[in-house]
Amino acid sequence: MTNKKIGIYPGTFDPITNGHLDIINRALKLFDLVIVAIGENPQKISLFSPEERLFLAQNAIKELPENHRIKVEIFSELLVEFAKKKSACAIIRGLRAVSDFEYEMQLALMNRKLSNNIDTVFLLPSLKWIFLSSSVVKEIAKFGGKIDDLVPKIVAEKLKEKFKQRGDFPPL
Repeated sequence: MTNKKIGIYPGTFDPITNGHLDIINRALKLFDLVIVAIGENPQKISLFSPEERLFLAQNAIKELPENHRIKVEIFSELLVEFAKKKSACAIIRGLRAVSDFEYEMQLALMNRKLSNNIDTVFLLPSLKWIFLSSSVVKEIAKFGGKIDDLVPKIVAEKLKEKFKQRGDFPPL
């Protein structure tokens, strides 16, 4: 058993944004290791494949000063089972608005029921990112809007490529 405090930050990260990176930085103040866990959400249709999201997240975290304390992995099982396998003590969730809280609280309580040894830690992003979501970024990118200050450079490039390939991206 390790004495390291490990936190799991799960999400679809479709794609990872500067808001996600802000939460990761905040989590690093609380945990020795943060595992960014990329999963599938059956209620969402992802723009990027899990492998593409892994690539984007791995490249995005390279810019963070404490990147040696961050791992990025894909998971496809019950979150608490993944957390147990990784010896995590907590699940990290970002909250942007009061509307997020009710849903996140239900998930946290169900996760606690499934494993009483894994807590949920809610972190608020900086006010600069409070409005930001992957869905908003994709919508802006789809219509050719400026996203360079919302996501890491690699993500902005890959979003533009993806929408160009699909024929959704308007000509510049």
